[in-house]
Amino acid sequence: MSGQPSEKPPLSEAAKRALAEARKRRAEKVTEELPVEIDGRDGPEPTRFGDWEKKGIASDF
Repeated sequence: MSGQPSEKPPLSEAAKRALAEARKRRAEKVTEELPVEIDGRDGPEPTRFGDWEKKGIASDF
């Protein structure tokens, strides 16, 4: 290794369009407001990860 930072090749027009579209989608993304659960689980929404854990037992669904 020469210690010099390697230069990246320039992006193609298609790559630039794809990056611009991705930036636009991220900017337009609406965050879903979930209602507060009564006696619900703590932490992230368990259904998002495809399983549910209760008392140390995980069940997939």
